[in-house]
Amino acid sequence: MISALVKSAFQTGYLSVESEGLIRQVLALKSYRKNDLDSLEALYEALETGRIQREAQDSTQLPALR
Repeated sequence: MISALVKSAFQTGYLSVESEGLIRQVLALKSYRKNDLDSLEALYEALETGRIQREAQDSTQLPALR
């Protein structure tokens, strides 16, 4: 599921509030696969470099992978 959300973010250039919330839920439930974590790493890098923008305006960051 995370991989699909990340793919959507790369297609649009934005990480929506809804997608970010779903990513948080999947991570909290620990119901993800290795490819989801690989996708998250790519997402974090894209967010850091500005390739993808967060729709959320708050200062809360996505959970750390490590």
